[in-house]
Amino acid sequence: MVTVDDVRQFARTLPRSSEHLIRDRVKFRVGKIVYVAFSRDETLMGFGFPKEEREALVAAEPEKFLMPRESDLRFNWVVARMAALDVAETRELVLEAWRMCVPKKVREEQRLAAERALP
Repeated sequence: MVTVDDVRQFARTLPRSSEHLIRDRVKFRVGKIVYVAFSRDETLMGFGFPKEEREALVAAEPEKFLMPRESDLRFNWVVARMAALDVAETRELVLEAWRMCVPKKVREEQRLAAERALP
């Protein structure tokens, strides 16, 4: 099972990412845009995800992913059950959500830095 601390450690490495506690919920933002948010009990993780792809994601793995609440359907957002995620998958979800929020130049710089870090 993945924890908020696992996400925190990774999110801190992403340029322009910042952590906030809003109404007792941990959220990660780029500027004012939230790209990852946790439920108060930290069992669910909401994250940025393309609206046009989320129904397929939820249908493919309903034990792991669920649609956002009705008031959030207008956003590029989906929710995952923390207990069903592993660390590698979580990092990929967080990274893709972060990429949706940052300028193209920042995305590209991060991608090149990650490629240089590979053995």
